[in-house]
Amino acid sequence: MIQMKSRLSVIDNSGALIVECIKVLRNAKWASVGDEIVVSVKNARPIADGSAISANRIKKGDVRRALIVRTKKEIRRPDGRFVRFDDNACVLINSQKQPIGSRILSLVSRELREKNWIKVVSLAPKVV
Repeated sequence: MIQMKSRLSVIDNSGALIVECIKVLRNAKWASVGDEIVVSVKNARPIADGSAISANRIKKGDVRRALIVRTKKEIRRPDGRFVRFDDNACVLINSQKQPIGSRILSLVSRELREKNWIKVVSLAPKVV
């Protein structure tokens, strides 16, 4: 479960590496896989000077929205199995609920498909 001050790794190529949750965008104190949160970028890749794509890059201190794709806390599936991951991970999204990055670099949870995040699932190399 992700709550305020939780740190998450970013698994897309948007430029952010580590983010911190500053708000859960639903009426609850915690968020799980498939929920939106507001994050602050704590660590980002350096931006190359003079690059044409540097205008849209993420910088340290930026406040963005993110979608949670993996959690350490186990998730119960309808068939009775529990699934958990080694880390908390997210993907940065824009205001139209589309991913900012063009690639997702790691696996995502299958619960995203059930919550209609089809674009994120289609970009992922593996859905578990």
